[in-house]
Parts: sequence; C-alpha cells; structure tokens
Amino acid sequence: MNDAALVAGLRAGDAAAFETLVRLYSAPLLRLARRFLDSEEDARDAVQDAMVSVFRSIGSFESTSTLSTWLHRIVVNASLMKLRAKKRRRQEIDIDEYLPRFLEDGHQIEPSQPWPESPETMLEREELRALVRESIEKLPETYRVVLHLRDIEELSTDETARILDITPNAVKIRLHRARQALRALLDEHMK
Repeated sequence: MNDAALVAGLRAGDAAAFETLVRLYSAPLLRLARRFLDSEEDARDAVQDAMVSVFRSIGSFESTSTLSTWLHRIVVNASLMKLRAKKRRRQEIDIDEYLPRFLEDGHQIEPSQPWPESPETMLEREELRALVRESIEKLPETYRVVLHLRDIEELSTDETARILDITPNAVKIRLHRARQALRALLDEHMK
C-alpha cells in the first residue's frame, strides 16, 4: 500500500489502514523515540501517544511532505513532551529475573559464558558512550534535537527541516553549533 492509499484509508477511518500504519511505522518510530527517552516504557508510550495523535489529526495531514516525515515530527514532539513532563524516578529491577536457575543436579540451566572482551575495555567503551550521551543531553533542546535527527537518525537536512518546521539553513546552523558545543563538552574530559 502506498502512502496516498494509506492516508486515504486513514482519513476514511479504515481499521485495516491503521493496522498497516502501525505495522509499517511502529519499529522505526520506536527507534526514534528511544533516541530521546531513556526508558523503553517511555519510548513505547511516546509512540503510542503519537499514533493516537495521528489517528485524531490525519485530516490535517498535508501531502506536501511525506507521511514518514510527518510521523517523525509527531514522534519527536511526543518524545519531547514526555521528556518535559517526566520526573526523574529511580526504577528498581526484579532481581529474581537475573539470578541463575539450576537443574535438579545443581548445575546451572544457562551456564555463564566468557566475555569476548575484558571488562575494562567494555567499561571504557560504555563510559565513553555514557559521556557522549550525557554531553548531548546538556545541549539546549533546539540543538539536541537537530543533532539527534541528523547525526544519529541520519536524516537529511531537508527531512530534518520538514520535521522541525524550520529552514534547511537553520538546520545546518544548529547542527554546526551543536557539533561545536558537543566537541567542547567532550574536550573537557578527553584532555
């Protein structure tokens, strides 16, 4: 089903069209939401909120942009709203899920496997990732969003501009400034 037929079906209230929309776009939109939100639950909620928003506002969709660009914009907005509304909370895990299980003879059902890398190497890489994520989160929202869309989601300048409803030149300027600021933030730790 092409985008025009899908939009027509959505506008007509066709349940099959909505199922097709969810099937085709849920996974990429969830990946996008995960870039903004640090919990899987929040990312899923943002995508669900976005789908409800799509269902309610499909009549206002203008075919001057692609359906995927419009959906990206809605998910970015839903993710940002979730971020703004979210209060930091500490989530505890159910430890039983992570404890080893044993056979009747006392052997582990799933024995521990050796790690392919040393814990030190893995820790250094993870610390670097965490540092980059933490530095990106320090950027003002307008720059952080452009950096996410262009450098992490690898969208084009034009797609990013359409999603954010700004000019391509504004995207380029914000991206350049975001990269410069990110470099300066990382330089503090890398020297």
